Amino acid sequence: MTAIRTLSLATLLVLAGTASATSFVVTTDAVVRSLAASSDATSDASSSLRDDKIVLAARDDAASFVASQGVIRGVRLEAALQHLRQQSPALQGDDMQLASAILSL
Repeated sequence: MTAIRTLSLATLLVLAGTASATSFVVTTDAVVRSLAASSDATSDASSSLRDDKIVLAARDDAASFVASQGVIRGVRLEAALQHLRQQSPALQGDDMQLASAILSL
């Protein structure tokens, strides 16, 4: 009787290990896919800004704006801020945050 119990216990452990490994793989695949999708969306958004001539032309003005704590506001920066807000009406952030974002491109 002990041999049957031992064999049954071994079978259950193998099946439980297989189920755990399978659920781990499925969970890992789902997480990786969702991270890849959000990364692609972020990459698409930032690459479109990197190619935007109005935004790129405002980098020097954005640097002056950030360095002066908002005192120096160049014409190119004003145009870029207006352009960004027209392109993305749901964009949240004040002028300082947007100027910093322009600098990071």
